Amino acid sequence: MPDPIYLTQRLICVAVIDQAEDAVPLAEALLAGGLHTIEVTFRTAGAADAIARIRRGVPQMCVGAGTLLAADQVKQAVDAGAQFGVSPGLSEAVSRAARANQLPLFPGVVTPTEVMRALELGWQILKFFPAETFGGVNALKALAGPFGHTGVKFVPTGGITPTTLLNYLALPQVAAIGGSWMAERKLVAEKAWPKITALTAEAVKLIAPAK
Repeated sequence: MPDPIYLTQRLICVAVIDQAEDAVPLAEALLAGGLHTIEVTFRTAGAADAIARIRRGVPQMCVGAGTLLAADQVKQAVDAGAQFGVSPGLSEAVSRAARANQLPLFPGVVTPTEVMRALELGWQILKFFPAETFGGVNALKALAGPFGHTGVKFVPTGGITPTTLLNYLALPQVAAIGGSWMAERKLVAEKAWPKITALTAEAVKLIAPAK
C-alpha cells in the first residue's frame, strides 16, 4: 500500500499558530517552499480555526492536528477538516475518538511497551517523541528492531534539526520526520513569510535524496 499523501514528502512542518489569521499566509509560505504538509498543534485556542482556514484557503496543503490530548480535541480537529492527527503520548481515549471519527492517528511512543499497546490498538504509524531527548537515532534503531516484522513505522519529532534529519530518514522504519525549525513560533508571530519559505525550500532540497 502506498504511503498516505501526508507521508510522501517525508517531512511535516509542526507549527504553533497563535493568531488564526496567520494560518493561510503560513501555509502559503510553506507551499511556496515546496512543502505540502503541516501539523497545526492544539497548543493554542485558535488551532481548530487555523486548520479550517487552511483547508478552505489552501486546499493543496495536507493539514494535520497535533498535540491531541483529549477526545474532544479529536472531534474539534475532525470538524475543522484535519486529515490526520498526532498525539504526544498514547491515550486510549484519544485513540477511541480517532477511530470513531475515522481520523488516522500517530500516537506518541518511546518504549517497547507503548509500541506494543499502540499496535494492539490498531495503529502502525507512531510518533517517536521527544526524539532527541530519548536517545535519537540510536534509540529508534533499537526500538524498531523487535517490531520489524509488524510493519510499524515511526515519525520522530522533537529536537530534530537540518543537521540531524537525514540520519533519521536513513532508517527504513522512519516514515517521515516532524520539525518546527522551518516555521518557529516566533517567525510565525513576526509574519516572516519569506524567511519561512526560504527555510522550507532548504529543507525540501535537503530531503530530496531521501524521498
